[in-house]
Amino acid sequence: MSTQERGSAGAPVGTARADAAYGARVPRQLWVEEPARKRRMPDAVRTAAVRAVLIMSLTIIQAMVAFLSTLTGSWLAFPMVLSSVASTVVATWAVLDVWVTRQVWNQRHGVVSEPSSTARQMRRERRRAQRAARAAERDEAGGRIRGRRNAGDLSRA
Repeated sequence: MSTQERGSAGAPVGTARADAAYGARVPRQLWVEEPARKRRMPDAVRTAAVRAVLIMSLTIIQAMVAFLSTLTGSWLAFPMVLSSVASTVVATWAVLDVWVTRQVWNQRHGVVSEPSSTARQMRRERRRAQRAARAAERDEAGGRIRGRRNAGDLSRA
């Protein structure tokens, strides 16, 4: 027996909606879809980011093993320290790869720019000033197109 059936047990079939309208308890949905707040990362960038996270986590584990084996005086300490240094270089490279991949993707596919409101406002003011300057220039020229003396005459071909 489902929750809805339990709520309307003993009542006629069509009264479940009527009960809900009068304040009866309506079961809550288990899963509610919400729109995403941010756009999903492109596949190439996501792949590079996952790769970088895995490499960084392995580097941290390797550095920890190197540290602990150095504390215990194990023979494994020196090779682990050397490989930790190499892994640090590789992890740095992986993080740079994420950054470069993201920049390349943005450049190739074009990203919608969302400037801050102040930048947008400054650009609007600059456009207004340019329009006003052009309008003043047009008024000074008398509204005619420059370079045409006898605009009403027929061409002499």
